[in-house]
Amino acid sequence: MRRWLSAAIAASLVPVFAGGATAQEVVLRGITSFAEKTINSRGFEGFIDKVNEAGKGKIRINYIGGPKAMPPFEVGKALQGGVVDIANVTGAFYTNVFPESDAWKLTQRPMSELRKNGGFDYMMKIYDEKMNAIMLARQFQNTPFHVYSTKPITKPDLTGLKLRITPVYRDFFSALGATVVQTAPGEVYTALERGVVDGYGWPTAGIFDLGWHEKTKYRVDPGFYRAEVSVLVNKAAWAKLNAEQRKIITDAAAELEDGFAAVEAKENADDLAKQKAAGIETIEFKGADGKAWLDKAYETGWAGVIKQSPVHGPKLREFFSRPN
Repeated sequence: MRRWLSAAIAASLVPVFAGGATAQEVVLRGITSFAEKTINSRGFEGFIDKVNEAGKGKIRINYIGGPKAMPPFEVGKALQGGVVDIANVTGAFYTNVFPESDAWKLTQRPMSELRKNGGFDYMMKIYDEKMNAIMLARQFQNTPFHVYSTKPITKPDLTGLKLRITPVYRDFFSALGATVVQTAPGEVYTALERGVVDGYGWPTAGIFDLGWHEKTKYRVDPGFYRAEVSVLVNKAAWAKLNAEQRKIITDAAAELEDGFAAVEAKENADDLAKQKAAGIETIEFKGADGKAWLDKAYETGWAGVIKQSPVHGPKLREFFSRPN
């Protein structure tokens, strides 16, 4: 039996709902799909601390950990099936369960607007149907992705490059001629070291947490898409909470989403400065090349979503895209 599954089953043996909807403490099993204490997990870890402090004697999140406990691409299915109750995960890691989650990267409107224009509610109906989950908070909203490489490029053409991907980048990088290789984040450093890949897609911040800066020579601008890492809760687990327990969680989630913009901006600025200091050069496409780069990113991104979900894809594009 795989190590992560053994750990997850062991965790599931903890009395999760001690007393159902009574006043007894409820324990939720929580997991992150990213390495612990890195930029993509720190917000979730702070969220857990707030819930556990405010919920003493009422509700507690038992933090199982990150990829050492469960492979990132298994987290979505584990949440869907109730193996874990609450998860910090990006939609790119559970497109096998919920293809429409890939649309989060294409959002050109803030979450505050999506919560008003119907886009969030529309997406939540699909989460209900396909993921058996509820989104509590989206952390990253204004962080673009980039190509990071060991080799220079001179135009919006990735022909000849072997690039590590998640589903976020597959269609875009493939359309520009790259050979794509999907791996978990924990395998990227070794892949770069051994020349298995020449580069990777990743948001503005985070490469120092993972040590990838040691093998990176170039970052390509302009950044494209927008990163998304969200806190999700299993629907069945949520249904068993009473009003007070739900409020403790939703208050902490709202604080996380509302307050993350400042954290995000600082992390991005700090990492850009660190990249420059580390000797990572910027390759910037301007003018027609910059426009072609971004146009291709969104053109291929939406084409991929609509191909996977011909019913929901076009509607999500209406909600998520910036008006012309």
